[in-house]
Amino acid sequence: MDKKKWVKHLPLYVLEIVLLIVCVCILYFTLHVTDKNAGVKKAEIKEENIVVNEEVKEKIEKQEEQGDKAEETAYTGIFNIAFFGVDARDGSLGKGNRSDSIMICSIDMDAHEVRLVSIYRDTYLNLGNDTYNKCNTAYAQGGPEQAISMINMNTDMYITDYITVGFEGLMRAVDALGGIEIDVKEKEISHLNNYQISMVGESSDGKTFTATAGEDYIPVTEPGMQTLNGLQATAYCRIRYIGDDFARTERQRNVLIAMMEKGKTASIGTLTGALNAVMPHVQTSLDVEDIIPFLGMIGDFKVTVSDGFPFAGMRNGGTIGTKGSCIVATSLEDNARKLHELLFEGEDYEPSKELKSFSAIIEQDTKDYLIY
Repeated sequence: MDKKKWVKHLPLYVLEIVLLIVCVCILYFTLHVTDKNAGVKKAEIKEENIVVNEEVKEKIEKQEEQGDKAEETAYTGIFNIAFFGVDARDGSLGKGNRSDSIMICSIDMDAHEVRLVSIYRDTYLNLGNDTYNKCNTAYAQGGPEQAISMINMNTDMYITDYITVGFEGLMRAVDALGGIEIDVKEKEISHLNNYQISMVGESSDGKTFTATAGEDYIPVTEPGMQTLNGLQATAYCRIRYIGDDFARTERQRNVLIAMMEKGKTASIGTLTGALNAVMPHVQTSLDVEDIIPFLGMIGDFKVTVSDGFPFAGMRNGGTIGTKGSCIVATSLEDNARKLHELLFEGEDYEPSKELKSFSAIIEQDTKDYLIY
């Protein structure tokens, strides 16, 4: 539940691991050393507009008041960032776009560990304004501020910063890194190639896409571990017809982890090239200074958690009235407990009264629609 305590100059190894985990935060290494008009979508959001459950806020503020002031700038602690991926082909990354990907990226600076938890986009949750629907609606309704509020309210987190990337940014970042290594399964190949065609092809009826193999796209022809280019990797992320959204979000995390591993061996020139390629396709609240000379100093962080919320064995589903097919937490309280246990190792967490009330509402709203 720790509030993320960003300092003016974060330690380089943490910045670099965040960069690689969320693909495009490399953009922010040059906010103050590149042309301000180079397409950077730096967002100023007001922390007071981010909703945090009152019981959580009070606990954090009490901890901060009791803490040693000298420790406030120490490069220690756990930092949590919201990551959103949107299908924004017109360059728009704010309000009006549904978030295809929703993740909590948690960096433990003491243990040198990164923990990634996807929130399934069709999960029936409080949207951050005490209305209930599929959680990816929050970003469309109120942009990143409401989407962060949605995460905080349903998980008892205290997150105030975010990174949003469009599909074009992911493609360019992967290409700039020289591709990434992914183990493609036989059953994924046809869907991967179809998504490639849909992203580069033309359609007169809005349904049929045409593209030329070897020219517009490079088909994946065999299973196994192989290097995927940007278009292939993005298409791989979008597969949703095998294993539904649970497997889809796992593929998204696999791509981010593969990018981190590739970035660890990349040269400064390669990382700088990735930075320049991705700048126009990212929006963030972060502001990081004077890091570009140290892009090659990749730290020894490792991903220790890759999971999805609501968790396996703690979720159900059904067509919830006019909301359509939704994923439902069988108990939002229990899911919040497990989330805190994963992100803050060993924490014996008791959900806030606000979260418990949301959990009760979700149960009441969905109990007559669940599959089993």
